[in-house]
Amino acid sequence: MKITIEFTGITKSITQAGAIEFNVPQHFTYRDLVKMLAVKYPSMLGLIIDPDGETFMSSNMFVINGNLEFPAMILDQSPADGEFISLMSVITGG
Repeated sequence: MKITIEFTGITKSITQAGAIEFNVPQHFTYRDLVKMLAVKYPSMLGLIIDPDGETFMSSNMFVINGNLEFPAMILDQSPADGEFISLMSVITGG
């Protein structure tokens, strides 16, 4: 199964890539993707990815196929073949 991960902002700087295509097994989950990114890009730990290596820090999420209405909030679900996943950081404050 192929998925594409788009990186923006700080994650684009960390990965030195705008997007990367990955071949993943059939029952791969979004949590597995977070774990894979934590191993591949350890500088995301504590900044984008929680130090546990399998969840996001607050205000970071996967957006599926560019649809902001349906971020991947349940990390134990699986992406679909061909899915385009954006790793987004939402800045909040006031």
